Amino acid sequence: MSLKRKIALTLSITFSILLGIVMVIIYILFNDFRRGEFKERFVQRLEFTSHFILKSKDFEEEAPVFFNENSDNVLLNEKILIFNAQKQLIYSTLKDQKVTWDPKLLAELDEKKSVYTDKTVPEIYAAKRLINGENYYILTSAKDSTGMSKMAYLKYLLITAYITSTLLIGFFSYYFMGKFLHPLEQLNQEVSEITAHKLNTQLPVKDAKDEISILAQSFNTMIIRLNDVFQSQKDFTSSASHEIRTPITRIAFQIENLIKLEEHSPTTLLGLQQMLRDVYLLSDLTNSLLLLTKFDKENIQTIYEEVRVDEVIFESFDRLKKSFPKLKMDFNISAKSTEEALLTIGGVQSLLVIVFVNLLKNAAIYSDNEEVNILLDEDNSNITIDVISFGNTIPEKEQSRLFDAFTRGNNSQNISGSGLGLRIVKRILEYHGANILYSSPSEKLNKFTVIFTK
Repeated sequence: MSLKRKIALTLSITFSILLGIVMVIIYILFNDFRRGEFKERFVQRLEFTSHFILKSKDFEEEAPVFFNENSDNVLLNEKILIFNAQKQLIYSTLKDQKVTWDPKLLAELDEKKSVYTDKTVPEIYAAKRLINGENYYILTSAKDSTGMSKMAYLKYLLITAYITSTLLIGFFSYYFMGKFLHPLEQLNQEVSEITAHKLNTQLPVKDAKDEISILAQSFNTMIIRLNDVFQSQKDFTSSASHEIRTPITRIAFQIENLIKLEEHSPTTLLGLQQMLRDVYLLSDLTNSLLLLTKFDKENIQTIYEEVRVDEVIFESFDRLKKSFPKLKMDFNISAKSTEEALLTIGGVQSLLVIVFVNLLKNAAIYSDNEEVNILLDEDNSNITIDVISFGNTIPEKEQSRLFDAFTRGNNSQNISGSGLGLRIVKRILEYHGANILYSSPSEKLNKFTVIFTK
């Protein structure tokens, strides 16, 4: 999820929660207000009834006429029960109906003098009054239809307002976050276009003293320092490779002449041949480093050319024959690929030759018989090359670090090498969007699989 969406979502959720809390508080407060207002009506009605009992000469005879003429239209479904001091019902506004009440409520009035509850429908207000020297228990129940309809309408308004506000908050949060973070997106786009060959590119810095402008200034300073370091490293690698190539060539030439022009004992001749092989290997490594300084992953595709994989393999084998004259290669193309195989990919041939020189060299050095089998397979999406040799295999625990720099397995003991060959192979193949895998299908069998995606 992008930063813009994360901030917008966080703001939306935060404001929605706060808004929801505020609306719940409003609803609760309004309900308390309705409750208090309705209770006040109950109190007034009860006082009105108490006053009637006080002034009445014959309560039971006058009550029906009085309550019929003075019914409270505000209190919907009003019901009044009046009990004497012995808690016997002496009057009820309910006619021709069975009258029931909760005796616990009357007992509670002895302690509290008045009780109000809105937990029931209809709501109940009861009070104990001393009138003309006698205690009366008056129970009044009614439904606050008007108040409840207002509460229902308020609930509808609050829910509608909450949903609408949440949607608007989400929309405007995303919109304004996009506005605020647009300079950061531009900065990200400009940074993504900077490569190892464009380290001198400077990001535009606005006059504003906000955090993004400060970040751009800091990034420009970092780019300048990185460019200095990278250029120094590149110049050193290039210069060192150039300087090393000349003495290496001279050493190789002198050893070759020494082997050809003079007679040597078998031991001396073997030593000279081994020295010449090491010089050739060092020369290949120097050439590889020199070539790699010219390319990077971002710009290499601009110089791609059509390369035949089989030609690259044979060129690599011919080059390696100078160092390993006894090396034998068995080259095969799978039967299913023979008829329609094009065997071509986009790439840089000089770099791909380095890949297979290193793989064939490993096969020659670590095999028991200096023989290597090549199996090439092509389908609609990939070209796969298996480089197979027979010798000591690499332990499974070392295979994960096989393509790291300066890594040498247990099977390389007493064998000279730099530990850079497979790392260079991995890097060149990454430049070409290809992959390499190592496996050991059986004992004494090493297989490197190179996969090129068309």
